[in-house]
Amino acid sequence: MTVPADIRVLAVVVVRDGELPAGAEETVAEAGGAALVVGPGAGQAAGRLASARRAWVLERSCVAPAALAAALARILSGVDMVLLPASPDGRDLAPRLAVVLGRGLLAGAVRCTPDEVELTRLGDRLSLRVAVDGPVVVTVRPAGRGRPPQPAAPAEVIAVPAPSEPATGPDAESAGVLQPEPAAADLAEARRIVGGGGGLVPAGADGGAVMRLLTDVAAALDASAGATRVVTDAGWMPYDRQIGTTGVAVSPELYVAFGISGAAQHVTGLGAPEHVVSVNTDPSCPMTLMADLGIVADAPAVLAELAERLGVTVASAVKPEEAVMPEEVGHAR
Repeated sequence: MTVPADIRVLAVVVVRDGELPAGAEETVAEAGGAALVVGPGAGQAAGRLASARRAWVLERSCVAPAALAAALARILSGVDMVLLPASPDGRDLAPRLAVVLGRGLLAGAVRCTPDEVELTRLGDRLSLRVAVDGPVVVTVRPAGRGRPPQPAAPAEVIAVPAPSEPATGPDAESAGVLQPEPAAADLAEARRIVGGGGGLVPAGADGGAVMRLLTDVAAALDASAGATRVVTDAGWMPYDRQIGTTGVAVSPELYVAFGISGAAQHVTGLGAPEHVVSVNTDPSCPMTLMADLGIVADAPAVLAELAERLGVTVASAVKPEEAVMPEEVGHAR
């Protein structure tokens, strides 16, 4: 079986137990809605791809990268541009596919067209536009688009018969799959993010200590910590935790913003989180207006109270002198 000749760009999404990897939706959207979903539970995962218009499904219990690349070679031989999410499985499979298919590999793309691929380097400080004049394999960064793809109509799902298993040499074996610690996980792949802005640090307070408390609270909520440019420029958080057009583009399921007004350069990098909670004294700031739940209160006081309820130690350097009782403002979205 090969992909139809009219499909020139195709996303290949490797799944485990029916779970879509980070970046799957963006990658399928860059491929114009055409996707090949492979792995255990591929059919279940394909049904949840909102950006897919046509999806081929290959149920396969083993996703060892060398064997999988050899099995997919004939299916993908006629596709000019093969896109993979830059997930762990995608990064393992992409170079092996490039070798088997005899084509180049472009890693870390944020935008793809049949004629050009845009890559980022040096921590997103450098953008490279590479002309494409032949078949290529590309990995697409999660949340690199800075906005979620638009949902498509229900996809046409086509089952792919299992290809014959060619002989392969030594292959990688998975000893287990471990979830990364939230504090160390790539912010672009985080499903939950707790963000801190300049409004979270009172005048004269130790900003670094406040942000360490935010990170501990985020970890207790199984979330990653992020920040605005004001925070990273002050040295209170590293730049790889900065969210925005000059930082990391994210698209989490939940975003909790402490003391963040919602400047355009920050909000643009947020994509469209499924749920937003804003803690701010200004009920009319952009972040509160876009939130599902707005808590009009002193952000440091709310963070300290939340930390204590979660059993997180609050250092005296970040304890507010007087807590302000919050007022909840709900918004329908």
